[in-house]
Amino acid sequence: MIILKNERDLEAMRPACRLAATVLDEVASFVRPGITTKEVDDYAGSRIKHYGARSAFLGYRKYPCQICISVNEQVVHGMASSRVLNFGEIVSLDVGVVFNGFVGDNARTVSVGGCGLIEQKLMDVTEKSLYEGIAQAIAGNRVVDISRAIQTYVEGNGFSIVREFVGHGVGRSMHEEPQVPNFVEGRSSPKLRPGMTIAIEPMVNAGLPGVKILNDGWTVVTQDGSLSAHFEHTVLITEKEPEILTWPENVAFRSKA
Repeated sequence: MIILKNERDLEAMRPACRLAATVLDEVASFVRPGITTKEVDDYAGSRIKHYGARSAFLGYRKYPCQICISVNEQVVHGMASSRVLNFGEIVSLDVGVVFNGFVGDNARTVSVGGCGLIEQKLMDVTEKSLYEGIAQAIAGNRVVDISRAIQTYVEGNGFSIVREFVGHGVGRSMHEEPQVPNFVEGRSSPKLRPGMTIAIEPMVNAGLPGVKILNDGWTVVTQDGSLSAHFEHTVLITEKEPEILTWPENVAFRSKA
C-alpha cells in the first residue's frame, strides 16, 4: 500500500529530511585522508545526536553502524571499521535519521582529498542521473518514467545500473511502497500521485552491473571489483514540480530537477 502524506505529515517530515541532509553535508566535509571509517561513523552519530534525532539505520535488522560507508568497489551498506581512508579513494555516505516520527534518507559519494578522472566522471554521472530521475517525478507520470530517465542517462555515459537494490517509498518507515528501480522492468508501474514521498537512489558501477554481498551479511560490492557510486534524495510528489525534501538546513535551495 502506498501511503500518501497530508500537510500535517509533511510539516513533521520536512524537518526530518532537512536534518538528514544537514548531517550528510557535515559528514561529507569531515571525510579526509588518514581517518578511519569508524571515525566517520562516530562523527555522524555525534551530529545526529546533536540535532536530537536518531539513526534510522543503527539496529535496523541488527545493522551495527550509524550510517552506511561504502568505499571504492563497495556499492551500499558498507560498515564502519578500522579501515583508513586514502587520498584518491571514493566513499559513498548514506545517512538516514528519524526525527518527528519520520525518516529522512539521502546519500552522496565523495572523494577522499581528490580523485582521478574516471572516479570524478562516475560520481558526476551518478549525481546527474539522480536529477534526471527527479525531473520525471511528476504527478501523472509513473515510477517507470523515473527509472527510464536514470537508466538512459547512466548507460548513455558508458556505466551500468545495479539491479539488485532500488529506491523506495519513505515516511514513518524507512522502506515503504512503492519500489523505485533505477532501470526499466517489465512489470506494471505505479502512477505517481501528490503526497507520495520516495527515495530515488541510483547505484552506478563503472564496470558490469553485477554485485555480491560479503560474508558480513551487509556490505554489497561489485562482482568485477569496479568502482561504484551512490546518490540519493527523498522527494515529494506535488501537484506541480517535485520537491526535494533532503536539502541541508542553512543552504539555499536550488532545484536541479
